[in-house]
Amino acid sequence: MARIAVIGAGMGAMAAAARLAVAGHRVVVYERGGTYGGAVGRFERDGFAFDTGPGLLTLPAVYRDLFVKTGKEPLEDVVDLVQVDPAARHVFADGTRVSLPNASRAGVVSALDEALGAGAGQRWGDFLVRAREAWDRTRRPLLEEPLWPDWQVLAEREPYPAVPHKRLLRTRRAGTLAEIGAWELRDPRLAELLADHALAYGVDPGSAPAAAAVLPYMEHAFGTWYVRGGIRELARAVYERCVRRKVEFVFGAEVTGVVEKDGRAAGVELAGGAVAEAEFVVGTGPWRLAGLVAGRELYGARDVAPQAEDRFPGRVVVCLALRGAREPGAVHRTVVHSPDAEGDLDLFRQGVAPERPTVRVDRPDDPALRPDADHESVVLTATVPSAAAYDWAAPGAADAFADTMVAAAERAVPGLRERTLWREVRTPLHTERETGAGGGAVPPPALAAPAGILHPSNSTALAGLFSAGGWSHPGGGLAHAGMSGALVAGLIVEGPGFRGSQ
Repeated sequence: MARIAVIGAGMGAMAAAARLAVAGHRVVVYERGGTYGGAVGRFERDGFAFDTGPGLLTLPAVYRDLFVKTGKEPLEDVVDLVQVDPAARHVFADGTRVSLPNASRAGVVSALDEALGAGAGQRWGDFLVRAREAWDRTRRPLLEEPLWPDWQVLAEREPYPAVPHKRLLRTRRAGTLAEIGAWELRDPRLAELLADHALAYGVDPGSAPAAAAVLPYMEHAFGTWYVRGGIRELARAVYERCVRRKVEFVFGAEVTGVVEKDGRAAGVELAGGAVAEAEFVVGTGPWRLAGLVAGRELYGARDVAPQAEDRFPGRVVVCLALRGAREPGAVHRTVVHSPDAEGDLDLFRQGVAPERPTVRVDRPDDPALRPDADHESVVLTATVPSAAAYDWAAPGAADAFADTMVAAAERAVPGLRERTLWREVRTPLHTERETGAGGGAVPPPALAAPAGILHPSNSTALAGLFSAGGWSHPGGGLAHAGMSGALVAGLIVEGPGFRGSQ
């Protein structure tokens, strides 16, 4: 039995802690804040409750596997997991509206044909078939296996099988999502639908590789799911599973350094000077982890180098406490697309908050989130520049942008302003304070392609030191963070020869 110190109580860290405890190790989690869950947060006031991080879950199999491997209770015994239908309603700039069924390719094709015109659904359906090929080619190396030592091969070829397209007497193939939208989908609304899946993950749809087609594929193939009581309930369930497996949590404990002895990690140093000895240390994001190990390079020239977290975008979340009941026929999620698709992407190109952002509106029909049936809790979310690129602390900046988001959301839910009792506006500054992520940025998932996104390996050059969470392989998102924990646990329990789940 080894002593293992885990830095932070995010979802990836807790997933690793639970698996390591089941393997017989003594695991202690040191969290500088007062609670668990990392970015999976909650805001509560006056009987209202709001998810301030992810609102829905994709790839629930990751957490089903976690609960199967760490105890006899399956996931569905500890949380009420329900499939959202429709998966989302989309409101486009020209006023077109379409509700897309959950995990039904035929249903989506039919809905798009009816809303956008004959042929639109088939083009989207054909795109999903090609996206599945990209998923099949990259699923194992990007989600289920430790980062390959020769990870460079993941960036050598575009895994998306683009359709040949004749342009200016030349035959071209789409290499970006924008080109897929223009050349293969051939409808600006379908292009916006595709772009939104990238934007929601903090990926620039204008320059994202075609391989990012796996993002809409994951949702269409495996569905989108909600946890009754809010996604925060998933974090609670993982935390309680850890506690049942004898994982110890120390809250209010800031780790200020990783102790090294005889060329390997030997514990952590806490604020105030106390040292907790350990044979293994599971750390936070690689960029921040480097600051905890003085005078040592954790990643060599052949590794994926950690990137400054604040170069990626963050999110503004507006929590709305509304008077009046949720009307019949309301859907859980509505995406209100920007009327200025190009301007919406200025957050990536110029580091400015978009004047007319794409806004995701979450209206869960969940009594646990409202004081009574005569009120409603609504969450608005928009992708924005991080606090390093944009001054969210400037007087009036946050409220002005929240006003813009509410105005956009009223295209889908008329009368929001008149129904609002109060609101809570949360910017990347809140994310930075609560999770430690530089600039309050949100990590994107890994994407294999010449212009893709790869994150540093879960292992480091310092023996015994590992990294779990969205800033490590395989990247951001609830499912990916959960898989990072599984990979770290495998590398510690089975050693460097671990090759992932079979």
